[in-house]
Amino acid sequence: MDIKASDVAALRKQTGAGMMDCKKALAASDGDIKKALEYLQKKNLAALNKRADKVAAEGAVAAYIHGDGRIGVLVEMNSETDFVGRSAEFRELIKDVAMQIAALPPQYLDDTQIPEDVLAKQREICLAQMEDSNKPAAILEKIVDGKIKKWKSEVCLLDMPYIKDGDKTVRQHIQDVASQIKEKIVLRRYVRFELGEGIEKKTEDFAAEVAKQMNG
Repeated sequence: MDIKASDVAALRKQTGAGMMDCKKALAASDGDIKKALEYLQKKNLAALNKRADKVAAEGAVAAYIHGDGRIGVLVEMNSETDFVGRSAEFRELIKDVAMQIAALPPQYLDDTQIPEDVLAKQREICLAQMEDSNKPAAILEKIVDGKIKKWKSEVCLLDMPYIKDGDKTVRQHIQDVASQIKEKIVLRRYVRFELGEGIEKKTEDFAAEVAKQMNG
């Protein structure tokens, strides 16, 4: 079948894949852009899985300071080679992730870092919210599982919606860039600083202070 150049261009814009890869995907999907997108995603994921055992120890540590200087973020992201770690695509990716952390502070990198007691407490809270629903236990469990999944997308960085494209998670965006670069990329760790965070700020009762001075 004839593949429209406009469809190839549209698919390439969405995925960043090469022109020939986009054309092959459209041909394999009977010209359906949505199916072609899924085709490329599966192909890219399969390619990334083949690189799962590769060691990613290069990369970069990037710093992002919010404009007014009240928030700062450090991110370590690893690649397989120093060449990729110095590339514009990689540098843009790590900067975007740092900006996401500054804007939407996560509590954990991913769900493997959530302590068991915290997860159990959250499940308990979700169940308590449903206690008057009179739904069967099996249905309740499914609803609670859904609530837990949503909660994880709010507290775990890799499961959060990507700030520049809410249709995919931060993890999926990293995978997309990794598939374009054709190297394993790992978001290893981050730290976020906010001015005054953790300091107990003294609040003054101005009226009481004036009265104290007058009576003194």
